[in-house]
Amino acid sequence: MKTRLIVKFWAYSLSIILLCYLPVHAQEVKNPLPEMPNSRSRSVRTRRPPPLRESQILRELGRADVVYLGENHDSFEDHQAQLEIIQQLTQKNGKVAIALEMFQRPFQKAIDDYLAGKITETQLVAQTEYRERWGFPWKYYAPILRFAKENNFPVLAINTPTEVTRKVTRSGLEVLTPEDRQYIPPLTEIRTDNAAYRQMLLDVFQQHQAGGHGNSDRFERFFLAQVLWDETMAEAISQFIAANPDYQVVVLAGQGHIVYGHGIPTRVARRLNYRPLVQRSVLLRDEDLITYQSSPGCG
Repeated sequence: MKTRLIVKFWAYSLSIILLCYLPVHAQEVKNPLPEMPNSRSRSVRTRRPPPLRESQILRELGRADVVYLGENHDSFEDHQAQLEIIQQLTQKNGKVAIALEMFQRPFQKAIDDYLAGKITETQLVAQTEYRERWGFPWKYYAPILRFAKENNFPVLAINTPTEVTRKVTRSGLEVLTPEDRQYIPPLTEIRTDNAAYRQMLLDVFQQHQAGGHGNSDRFERFFLAQVLWDETMAEAISQFIAANPDYQVVVLAGQGHIVYGHGIPTRVARRLNYRPLVQRSVLLRDEDLITYQSSPGCG
């Protein structure tokens, strides 16, 4: 497996979060996202530390209950790396489930039918409305689905339905009907109280607005829709783990849902706080730039 990437391990045990980032390469340490208030991230030039061996990386990932492979959606290389990591993990653990942001929860049956050989790959793409709802080239993800089918691994559709996200972006959670709420968590579980996450997304939002200033109401709805995605995916992952505690779950999602643990990982940990839980993250990247964050207990 070619390790051209930056590997970051995020360890979660019960409700205690330890952020331990172990770089594969290190030249200049930079934060790819805006600095967070009181963040312990820092930009410095440092000597190159010895690289982690592939065996060390896979050993750490193999010990996790949940492995996040944070992708750039439009990078073919990222998806190749995801497949290679999954293949390596399944050699060590025969019970692996693959959770995909690319599929929305109402279409789980179509995925199950494909894995069972009841429908073709072409029918899977059509029945999940993949091209309309996701849109990135199918060739990016097809090898991962084929690998899962060949090896009888579960594949989870974890994302929020587009119709629901659009409603929330336009008008908030209050307008959702009982039918809309069928595939999302209870509204009381949609937590928007992470100030660092809010600031991170506010910086991103303002960068994409004219002159760097966006309407505050629009931002609140944008932030709420992002959190809804995170909570929905976290619920789907948590429900599977609760029902299948002997499985390792490998999550393929955009880096914005994983970085710093603000998106999916902390929300999975919150739902599974009654049991020991280890989570690790790999952020796939083309550059030799890394973000290094240290937290108490990480050494």
